[in-house]
Amino acid sequence: MTKRSFHYAWIILVVTFLALLISAGVRNATSVLFDPLEGDFGWDRASVSFAFAVSLFAFGFGAPLGGSLMDRFGPRRVMLGGLALIAIGLTFMLAMTELWHFHLLWGLCIGIGTGAIAGTLGATVALRWFNQYRGLVLGLFSSAAAAGQLIFLPGLIALGVVGGWQGVIGLLAIISTLLIVPALFLMRDKPESVGASPIGIATAQTISTDSRSTPMREAIRTRDFWLLAGSFFVCGYTTIGLITTHLLPHSLEHGFERVEISWAIAFMGIMNIVGTTASGWLTDRVDNRKLLAIYYGMRAISLVALPFIYDMQNMLIFALVYGLDWVATVPPTVNLTAQRFGRASVGSIYGWIYCSHMIGAGIASYAGGFFRETLGDYHMVFISAAVLGLIATALSLSISISAKRQKVIQPAASPAQ
Repeated sequence: MTKRSFHYAWIILVVTFLALLISAGVRNATSVLFDPLEGDFGWDRASVSFAFAVSLFAFGFGAPLGGSLMDRFGPRRVMLGGLALIAIGLTFMLAMTELWHFHLLWGLCIGIGTGAIAGTLGATVALRWFNQYRGLVLGLFSSAAAAGQLIFLPGLIALGVVGGWQGVIGLLAIISTLLIVPALFLMRDKPESVGASPIGIATAQTISTDSRSTPMREAIRTRDFWLLAGSFFVCGYTTIGLITTHLLPHSLEHGFERVEISWAIAFMGIMNIVGTTASGWLTDRVDNRKLLAIYYGMRAISLVALPFIYDMQNMLIFALVYGLDWVATVPPTVNLTAQRFGRASVGSIYGWIYCSHMIGAGIASYAGGFFRETLGDYHMVFISAAVLGLIATALSLSISISAKRQKVIQPAASPAQ
């Protein structure tokens, strides 16, 4: 019997996961920065929220930019460029003194850098390196956002109390800079770069997906593109824009202690890892439209209850339900995009779908701060998110393809793994 050798795809998986993890750690630092920035500079909630909204918009437009560059130059260069932008932006933030500095560095530099990495990197790597386990790998990459929250947020909250915003930014700058080293020496663009083939046997679905491409000008004329973009807009509105940015300050105003809510958020991150990894596994086996409908419906139910939660027991229940489907929407959305438009187009087309996600996030980020200043609480924006979740359920069920895995049609043995 021939002994199977180690497949380089697993190294690519680890390096990509770490890049996505760091990007998520930076993105999840937004809620930690509210109080220190307001305290040190005297900026109000709406002004800080606007800076975060600028960052989310830049993050969103960084996704199609990064996707197009990946299609042309490969994921390695885009990963390195994104990490460099993040590290540079964070380093220069340590010397900022004006609000426009914050808008420029956090809003544009870090927004574009994190968007170039988080937007389409995971999808591109999964589709290039894996015929088998694609859904599961997409789930693992999506769970990096949850892991980033779980690993970084409790520590960043504590560090923000002791070292202020400078401590938070300084730590993230060091970690982002260090990650450039493995990305430089270990990352590769495709299996052929190391004399290998993708892991797993091609199926009828993967062969069909891999052999097709759709120009963006044709994709935007299809109903499915706008259904995917519209539902993902809601995903961004109800996750990064609202919960990542405003859950912590909302909870503090509802009487929760900073330490206990940080661990509730960490528990949400654990549930996110479980839910997103499971979603990747289900993506290969279940009608992806139905998965999305279930996820958005669960999210709507949890968000409509959030304004009425004042005790830790119910907050943990919210963290459980909401956490299970926080980014569980990503694997089926990527899979539907690939099946509908072809793998070669995922970088650019999913990049623009992801851009709609971040436009929704940016609107929610600013809307949260605006309604907080205008009405005195976040209740209205949470209710609006629940309504949009129900709309996204209907949009998901209207997509024309199910994207379930088909039978293997190649009898040849799989490459060494």
